[in-house]
Amino acid sequence: MKGKNLLVGLIMLVLVLSGCGNNAGNNSANSSVNSGEAAAAAGNAVEPTELSFYFTGSLNVKSMWEKIVPMFEAQNKNITVKLVHIPSGQGGQSTMDRLIAAKKAGETSVDIDLYEASGSDVLLGEAEGIFETVGIDTIPNISKIEASYMTDLNNLAVPYRASSVVLAYNSDTVSTPPQTADDLYEWIRSHPGRFAYNDPATGGAGSSFVVTALYNFLPDEAVHSQDPAIMEQWKQGFDLLKELGPYMYQEGVYPKKNQGTLDILATGEVDIIPAWSDMALEQLNKGLLPENIKLTQIEPAFTGGPAMLAIPAMSVKKEAAQTFIDFVLTQEAQETIVNEMFGYPGIKWSEMPAELQSKFESVAKGYRQFQIGELGTEITKRWQAEVAAQ
Repeated sequence: MKGKNLLVGLIMLVLVLSGCGNNAGNNSANSSVNSGEAAAAAGNAVEPTELSFYFTGSLNVKSMWEKIVPMFEAQNKNITVKLVHIPSGQGGQSTMDRLIAAKKAGETSVDIDLYEASGSDVLLGEAEGIFETVGIDTIPNISKIEASYMTDLNNLAVPYRASSVVLAYNSDTVSTPPQTADDLYEWIRSHPGRFAYNDPATGGAGSSFVVTALYNFLPDEAVHSQDPAIMEQWKQGFDLLKELGPYMYQEGVYPKKNQGTLDILATGEVDIIPAWSDMALEQLNKGLLPENIKLTQIEPAFTGGPAMLAIPAMSVKKEAAQTFIDFVLTQEAQETIVNEMFGYPGIKWSEMPAELQSKFESVAKGYRQFQIGELGTEITKRWQAEVAAQ
């Protein structure tokens, strides 16, 4: 009897062990499937792919991408990125011309898989049907971007970094800088000759000062409109700019280029100017501006603008391009971008490390993104006729 019971016990043990072995096999299989899915999401389970990434800009932009790309490729073994840098001033528009020409010629593919686009590129691309629509279904980290920025671009491009115009001021002579636009205008009146903005035709900082003065009198939605009828509503803003003219640097001298106003701020000829945040921060970091120069943002904020990544609709490597953009929006990549470019991240500041938020605290208040198209050109023409010429 004891032998029979022992035999039954051994049989039961074998069955139990066999069942455990099957479960272990199933768990291993499930684990392999999950790992495979994760690898695919990271770009490791796709066929070897080379992305052709066209971008323009200064050497610091090129240097930034040369740091980001190896980080991406280390995590995405089957995707390589071919950087095609078109230096500033050497025909960046030719990339858009090629895309439009290919579309009009009825081509079904193009060797430009990713493009660093400007706001005007996106507007033109929308009219010509050049760019692929993007969203969180294919690029999950888009969820980390302010939703309004994507809406402004009609989901045709992804902001990956940005900069804004802010106030740069001499903290030795200005203990409490203006906090609002009205405060700033009153400060200008109270300190004749101590404020300057550059000719808006020569740089975005001066242009932002002018555009902000006009659109602060208009409804919020006006900054997203290209309707020429809005020009009829500019009078109040232009009246303000004309009234402020005699209080400007040397009673109405408007320096050339963004650097022009930074130069006279550094030498103490003026006390406050509008300046690009990234430009001023970089020069402070390199000791090109004295330590007494500080930065602050006013309310409502000055205008700003993002650099964007867009995927040509004719690219046959969209999936790999989406994987690359998703990586660019990770905290890891965004830290590198901010530290290299001294600008804003493409994602919300709240998604960035607390240490970095603290470092950029003086300017990390956001910006207003204007999408007014050719109206900007009309503003500059009218400013030259009514303000500069007075």
